[in-house]
Parts: sequence; structure tokens; C-alpha cells
Amino acid sequence: MKPGPLSGVDMTDDPSDHPDAAGLPSHGPLPAHPWAVEVDPDEPLAVVAAGPAGAARREVLAALLGVPSGMLATPAGSCLLVRHARVATRAAYVPGYRQPHSYGADQAAAGPALARAPRRVELSLPEPLLRHFAVLDTPDTDTLGVAGGRILLDAVVRAGALLFVIGADQTFTAAELHLIAEVARSRVRVFFVVTPGAGGWAATEPAATDDTGVALASPPDAPPAGGPVDPVDPVAVTVAAHRATLLSAVPELAEADWYPVHRAEHPALRRALVGWSAIEGLRRASSRPPVPPGAHGRVPVAPEPPGDDWADGLARQSRLRARGIRQQLALELANIHLRAVQEIVFGVGCAGLPQLLDRELEALSLLATEQQDRVVREILDGATARIFGGPVAEGVRQRIGAAVRWGLADHPSGQELDRVLLVTGTAGVAVLPGAGALDALLGHPGAPRTEVLPRIGVALSGGCWQHWRSPGNDDPNAARSWVQRALREVELELSREVSRRFEAFRLALDAVLTDALDHGILLA
Repeated sequence: MKPGPLSGVDMTDDPSDHPDAAGLPSHGPLPAHPWAVEVDPDEPLAVVAAGPAGAARREVLAALLGVPSGMLATPAGSCLLVRHARVATRAAYVPGYRQPHSYGADQAAAGPALARAPRRVELSLPEPLLRHFAVLDTPDTDTLGVAGGRILLDAVVRAGALLFVIGADQTFTAAELHLIAEVARSRVRVFFVVTPGAGGWAATEPAATDDTGVALASPPDAPPAGGPVDPVDPVAVTVAAHRATLLSAVPELAEADWYPVHRAEHPALRRALVGWSAIEGLRRASSRPPVPPGAHGRVPVAPEPPGDDWADGLARQSRLRARGIRQQLALELANIHLRAVQEIVFGVGCAGLPQLLDRELEALSLLATEQQDRVVREILDGATARIFGGPVAEGVRQRIGAAVRWGLADHPSGQELDRVLLVTGTAGVAVLPGAGALDALLGHPGAPRTEVLPRIGVALSGGCWQHWRSPGNDDPNAARSWVQRALREVELELSREVSRRFEAFRLALDAVLTDALDHGILLA
């Protein structure tokens, strides 16, 4: 039987591949929460805006940035990243292309004709507020699904702040409360904005009365019947109701700030965001020294260097950990297949399949990259600890990582690791090389990458979008068959890609550590 999203990869384990005999550390299963993000202190500060449709989120951001709301319009499902620049520009980053598509930054400018929706649109504005932080507007929370929630959580944790906008006549859904609860577990500042609903601010209901007009169950501190009655502030009542609903599910956010938006200007929210950015910027800047220990100087190897079997142990460790990643990705692809079939039959149908599947593949790319980076760090730390007699300083680790990156290009298996896997309209997978192609996949690019291996990127080609959005291809059975074949090809290509990457990493790390053993010191 061919391997596929429902069959997975070979789950058997060869006892000879266990690295303990070689002295390298043996790690347990992958963490239960594979979407945990380790925030790099160099990540640029950003405020991620989220919320349900109909909450006037775009109008809130437009007033905050001092621009017409039409300038913030994006295709459905795309993220909008607003940054500071002296000249206003706008560009769309579309998977399948190495260069962004530019178009005018004014409100009347029409977007380029694209085969598919971009992952992100970048808007640069000469707005002083953007000197403090960038703004990332995300798709409506009621359209995200499981994969979209994971993508949003990744962006929020790396950005540092969440601006959640909800209307007065709306309520928090279970998915939104779950997402906010996940955010509350991290070091993220959360700001809530409540906007007027379609009918304005909700007013409180009058107290029940009897036939004579006397109030029935007045609270103990209420004024007597017929006496003066304090006016009820519908804005305060609405905000208090939303806050009570949130705290009943997420009590950790009792200190979160709430801002009712009465008019276009909201200086209190602006001041709070600037204050947060100043404190968070200082915290991130002080969390890492400018020059880490071990960045310079001689680093001798261990007085008693390991035997000749250390390289074999490194190879076994690399194969074992790569196999674990392939198994985890196979399980995730099986879950994607189930969710896609369910949506085809009961949800978005064939026309909504491209956006749904592309979002699932974006979340899969984040998962694969996070697991790859974590495993590479663990293998590198274990191998270097054996060569140099113990854990190395951060500066030494960075020097070894830089040397390994240089060494990747010297091996055929390490060439052109910057590449994107594109699902075609025929349920195949095409390869598009280039760092620009990988950059076009990111909804929130963040800091420049410093990990040893490039990102893993998977996306849908424009041909898929055109095919399934055509009225003549509205066949659920054909769509289900296409999804199964496409995800099977993605699994096969991802399995090859993970194996190729870890083999290239092993060879490059082996060369760096062998040179250190031959010369008695680290040459990087």
C-alpha cells in the first residue's frame, strides 16, 4: 500500500538506530504542545489585530493610523502588515512567486490581478506610531478554523501584543475564548476594544415592575421607588458584560485593558500601545547581551576526546530524530485530510477548498519548521557537548551554527534548501527554489532567520485556486479524491525533504566537529 495521509510513514523503529551507545543524548517523544513558540528577542514588536467580522476592526485601525479605511483593504484570507517608511508603498506576497507584486498605496489603487490570494500584503506608511511597533491585521476569527487559530497564535506570541476588537452586539465564541486562553498562557499583552453594534450601544433592560409601577426586587443599595434614579451608562454596561464573559473563561486576563471606541479618535488606546512597546522593547533588548559569551577566542576540545564511534552515533541520532518528525507530520496530514473532507461535504464546499487547504498547509509549514529547528538545536547541543567536554556557551553555539550553514552548500544534498513545495491543480507537487519564494509564504515574517536550516514551506499554486473556484468543478466527490491524492504527494515530498535536510545537516556538522578534533580547537 502506498503511504498516504491516512496511512502515515513506517512507525517501526530499528534498535540499531538508537544513539545511546554512542554517547549522544536520547530524547523522548515530541512535546504535547507542538505549536509552542520560542520568541527570539530580535523579533520586531508588533500589535496583532483580531476579532470577528462586523466589529469594525478595519475602521479602528484606520483611525489609529490616521488613514482612510480603504487603504487597509486586503483580499479575503490575507494578512495585512503595516510598517513605517518615509514613502507609502504597498505590495502583495503571493506563494508561487519570488518577487512581491507592487501596486499603489492610495485608497483608489486597484490591486494586481493575481491567480490566487496573497499570504500577506505589506503597507508602508509615514505614520509616527509605526516607529514604535508594526500592525498586523489578520482574517476574521470566525473564518480561521483550527489551522488559522494556530497561525494567529504563532504571530501573536512572536509579535508581543494582541488587539482584540469586538462589537457591542457580539459575543465571544468558544473558539475565540480558547484562542485568547492560549494567548494568556504566554507573555503577551492583550488589549480589548469594544465598538458600537449595528444598533449602537446596548442599553440595560428596565427593572421589572408590578401593576402599580413599583419595582419588584430592587437591590439593597438601590434608591427607593419614586426617588432619583442614576442614569445608566450603556457603554459601561456593555463593556462590563463583555469583560465578565471573558473572565468567566479566562480569569488570567483580569488585568487586561478595555477600551470602548466612542469616536474616530481614541488617544487612550494609542497611549497604552506606545507605553507597552516601550516596556516590551526594553525587556527584549535586555534579555540577550550584545555579544554573547564565547563569541570570540579559542575553544579547546575535551581533554579526553570521544572515540571514533561518535560520528556513527551522530548519524544514528540524526536518522532517528528525522523519522520522528516524519511520523508527526504524517499524523498531522491525516488530521488535515479529515478536516478538509468535512468542510467539503458540510462546510465551505469546493469553492472554499483552496483557501481552507492553503491555510492548513501554512500551519503545517509552521509545525514542520518548529520541529526541525528544535531537533537540530538538540542534536547540535548534544554533539558539541561530547566534543568539547560539556555544554558550550551561546556564542560558541552560534559560531558552530554559522559554520554548519556555510558547510551545507559544500554537499550536494545541502544545495538549494531554500525551496517551496507547491501543490498543483493535478494533485502533484512542484518545487520552486529561492529565498524569495519562501518569504512569500509568510503571513508574519518577523525577524531575519538565524537557525541552521531554512524554513519548510508548503502552499497551493494559483492553478489550484482557479480550478476549484470554477463553477464547472463543483463536484464534492472529485474534490475529496483530489485532496486525498494531493495530501499523499505532500506527505511523500515532505518525507524526502526532511530526510534530505537532516542528512545535509549531519554531514556539515560532522565536518565542523571533525576539524575541531583534528586541530584541538574550534576553527569557526
